[in-house]
Amino acid sequence: MEVFKDTSIFLGKFIYYFLESLIFHMVPRPKKKVAGEIVLITGAGSGLGRLLTIDFARQGAIVVLWDINQEGLSETCRLARKYNPNGVHAYTCDCSKRLEIYRVAEQVKKEVGDVTILINNAGIVTGKLFLETSDEHIEKSFLINSFAHIWTYKAFLPAMMAANHGHLVCISSLAGLVGMNKLGDYCASKFASFGFAESIYFELRDLKKHGIKTTIVCPYFIKTGMFSGCTTKFPALFPLLEPEYIAHKIMKAILEEQVYLITPKLAYLTLALKQVISSKMALALGDFLGVFDNLKNFQALGLPVPPSGSQGHCGAPQVTTQSRGILPSSSEFGIC
Repeated sequence: MEVFKDTSIFLGKFIYYFLESLIFHMVPRPKKKVAGEIVLITGAGSGLGRLLTIDFARQGAIVVLWDINQEGLSETCRLARKYNPNGVHAYTCDCSKRLEIYRVAEQVKKEVGDVTILINNAGIVTGKLFLETSDEHIEKSFLINSFAHIWTYKAFLPAMMAANHGHLVCISSLAGLVGMNKLGDYCASKFASFGFAESIYFELRDLKKHGIKTTIVCPYFIKTGMFSGCTTKFPALFPLLEPEYIAHKIMKAILEEQVYLITPKLAYLTLALKQVISSKMALALGDFLGVFDNLKNFQALGLPVPPSGSQGHCGAPQVTTQSRGILPSSSEFGIC
């Protein structure tokens, strides 16, 4: 009897949500307002992070910018203040360092308030064969692409849970769903960030914290300097994505409280096929699509030694420390 009851409830929910999904494919979903929300964006010094910062500022949100590149932060701050002169706060922060994340997070709480929308956007890539990648770069990939997500959740999630209000945004990648040549460490770190974000999404649901939303973003290659030389065999099917396009899609997903955003849509089909076809068939499909040659002409950028620290607003840093082996602008990467 219990099995019949559970099955009936499941089928009822399944059919209801299926019909709901069909309706929202034809009718635009309602969009939430973000005016007055405190939005923290890591890797905000350039690229996707800068575009998201400007979008949120335009909509009246209070934006908190984190990046290791002080010059990039100042420029993003200048652009965002055109739309929200008093609602832009910039902090230099090395997201590869747990204690620095915690320290700057406390500074943000004191000076700005509790973060209500957290966007983990910062990321780095080396783009080398696994055995050609140094231990330091592998560790750095995990520290920024994976562990930074964990530490920022630790810093800002408790306040969201206390208020039962917030939004957690993980900028992962298609490389967080499928392996790719010359991206062994990157794929592993993005798999980790995806799995972590999804796990916390399930935990929050189980804790009935329904006011805290999650959005996990998995885009294909994005046209940024960090993936110079990257190619695609069939641009009509798997185009190199424009940063402005991805920023628009991410913003739409956040405002509509969409959990998963995978783009382009054809990726859904290829990911599904991977689960049902044989490994040899999958390799043949990969050869046909040219996915194993995407990074054949990839030109890896150097990883110089940048400064780090924190600054309260668009001005001189209050605290400065030294870091090494991290990209000068932690949001300037080709696959998010």
